[in-house]
Amino acid sequence: MKANPSTQAGAADQAIHAPSQRRAVLAGVCVALMAVIASVSGLNVAQQQLAVALGASQSEVLWMINIYAVTLAALLLPLGAVGDRWGRKPVLLAGLMVFGVANAAAGLSPSPAVMLAARFLSGVGAAMIMPVTLAVITSTFPAEERSKAIGVWSAVAGGGGILGMFLSALLVDAANWRCLFVLPVVLVSAAAFMVMRSVPNSREDPEGRFDVVGALSSVVAVVGFIFLLHEGPERGWTAPVTLLGLFAGSAGAIGFAAWELRQEAPLLDLRLFRKRALTSGSVSLLAVFGVQAGFFVALYPYFQAVLGWSGLRSTVALMPMAVLSMASSRLAPRIAAQMGARVTMGSGIFLGGAGLALMAAMVSVDGGYLSALPGMLAMGLGMGLSMTPSTEAITAALPRERQGVASALNDITREFGTALGVALLGAVLTTGYRSAIDSRLHATPTPAADAARRGIANAFAVADGSSPYSRALIRSAQESFVDGWQQAMWVGVAVMAVLLIYVLARGPEAAASNESGRPLEAAVAPVNDA
Repeated sequence: MKANPSTQAGAADQAIHAPSQRRAVLAGVCVALMAVIASVSGLNVAQQQLAVALGASQSEVLWMINIYAVTLAALLLPLGAVGDRWGRKPVLLAGLMVFGVANAAAGLSPSPAVMLAARFLSGVGAAMIMPVTLAVITSTFPAEERSKAIGVWSAVAGGGGILGMFLSALLVDAANWRCLFVLPVVLVSAAAFMVMRSVPNSREDPEGRFDVVGALSSVVAVVGFIFLLHEGPERGWTAPVTLLGLFAGSAGAIGFAAWELRQEAPLLDLRLFRKRALTSGSVSLLAVFGVQAGFFVALYPYFQAVLGWSGLRSTVALMPMAVLSMASSRLAPRIAAQMGARVTMGSGIFLGGAGLALMAAMVSVDGGYLSALPGMLAMGLGMGLSMTPSTEAITAALPRERQGVASALNDITREFGTALGVALLGAVLTTGYRSAIDSRLHATPTPAADAARRGIANAFAVADGSSPYSRALIRSAQESFVDGWQQAMWVGVAVMAVLLIYVLARGPEAAASNESGRPLEAAVAPVNDA
């Protein structure tokens, strides 16, 4: 898709050059992004309270959590393109309004049905917000400042989830689950005020109609694959509903590719993946977010079941890692400017893999938090260093008039990586736990042993303190969980090792330009709000 020549004329002079306005723009889009990221994992800390208050089943509670992420991932690409066409500022403001109203409705929900509907609408609003926040940065910041701004955006995207979980746990402990939705409402209200005051509008005058078929097929593909990755570990990879997700995802992806390759104005030009920057950035984010998500699947049960900590204390324990990740995301552009994006990405991936190896080798039941902390710190540092140059590689590979699509592609990659990592490393953890605990249950009665094999939480539930085998069963479950975690971490190390080799061999080139060969800052003109 090409921008109208009149739109391109003089675009190089349209970037925001006033530092104070750039800071205001960056603050506004990052506050909006924080609201979206915090809502991804916020409900995890209140599952039991939701089930009791709304009379919901465990399956319904899980869908209250997952429907937001599935809707967000499915609509990122088409709504990112809508922002490019209709104007990024109005789409961002509309998304903030939908997101705020939906979260207010969720906080007042009287039933599971209302909560599910509210979470679905929250996902729609989030899909309008998330790609536009990054597109605003890439379309309004001058080239020399863009890397720094993307570093801040990446820091919020990477560490915002942990900060959101901390604030959510604090609200649940201090008040009740309904207060969880006060946080996103406050954040989007503040973001809307900042966006209206500071963010200039920018949009394109593209050739051709909006790619409706491409948009619909992309939604089918994303929903199918996300459903497959979410439900496969729980229901079984050969279950009919899981296979239905595989079929829908595959059909949607094949249809999307076949359609896009024949269009003059495609939603996403797949030929752009010939660019090393776009491919390596996407693969890097997919693997990094996947490993990170799988790591958190193991870390929280370790804190809560093995160490016996509360949800709030467990979240506080993650803060050193989150702070270091956010700090290294801010530092990454400076390192990339001196050493190159490929070296910076490779260094981050190496440190992330080293952190996983440290945890696999050091974590134990008796070692406690200090046995996990060195690996957490190394991983936080590595994740921050790898995310920023990977994100910039994706946005720099697409022309400025497609920055909404570029941002959406970046976000979809993160969502797919998260789902894939939870499925893969979660399955390794579960299999390792079951294998390890089998050899430790010889003296445990059959009903209790069968329950313990289903997971560490089940083992704790049947370990009645008055029973002679209770203490031994709890200890066996804790040690077996650590065994499974170690196996999952070693798989993560292998993934990071393969990724490191790939990035060093096929990472982004030193210079990034758009498909026309022109510098990125010369491709779009902001539109006055008057």
